[in-house]
Amino acid sequence: MRVLAKLENARWLDRIGDAVRRAVLATVGKGRVGETLHGQPIGHPAHPAIVQFPVGAWMSAAMLDLLPGTEHAATALLVAGTAGTLPAVVTGAADFGTLSREQRRVALVHAAANTAAVGLFTASIVARLRGDHRRGRALSFAGVGVAGAGAYLGGHLAFAQAAGVNHAAAALPRVPLEWSAVDSVDSFTDGKVGTRAFGDTTVLVYRENGRFSVMVAECAHRGGPLADGRTIDVDGQTCVQCPWHGSVFALADGHAVHGPAGSDQVLLRTRVRDGLLEAARP
Repeated sequence: MRVLAKLENARWLDRIGDAVRRAVLATVGKGRVGETLHGQPIGHPAHPAIVQFPVGAWMSAAMLDLLPGTEHAATALLVAGTAGTLPAVVTGAADFGTLSREQRRVALVHAAANTAAVGLFTASIVARLRGDHRRGRALSFAGVGVAGAGAYLGGHLAFAQAAGVNHAAAALPRVPLEWSAVDSVDSFTDGKVGTRAFGDTTVLVYRENGRFSVMVAECAHRGGPLADGRTIDVDGQTCVQCPWHGSVFALADGHAVHGPAGSDQVLLRTRVRDGLLEAARP
């Protein structure tokens, strides 16, 4: 943990991280391609799911290497796993463009470890194709160890540093569990966005044709203040744009229209009772 703390504070990595981020954004962009690779259509980053294929193939090859007479099967798995790193790299790069500087420092070493692992697995494949299966096994086991270190950093990035998580969902414990009054129905105007204190947080309230949607006012991407965002029209939908990084959410249903947010904005349950708008956790 002390090593990770030093890594998180290694500002000398920022020059590299900033350059890589610029290259990623120039290549992938901030538009639909980047949003798709980041995983917006499925509601969360795609990279963690995609890496299961190469890692699974490499681990399976390592298990076969412990058994006699499985050289050809292990080699086939290594080839498949190493080829499968391409979509993992592309989606990981898209995620990199959405990270903060502190997160990018860890992500750089995570990527470096995985690159080294791919190099070891590639060398293992070459050795096996030349008939040197003993050397191939040794290189493969080394690759599994380095890939494991990279996976550990990836886990730290996702869970300890909250990269890719829905920050709006993290605010839900501060929202009342049971039905609670937000405000009187008459205090809201059709087509206008209102903000109210609700429980121990702030919510956005949008009324359209007498129907209400209430969402947590913390941006899903990085917890930015959506209450300070501007409303814009996107393809006929009234949306709110986060003032921090520009994520755009449809006010009617919380759908993430544009990134860098990969998750939809959390909507609360709503009902109207005795002239009051009430809401509760989903």
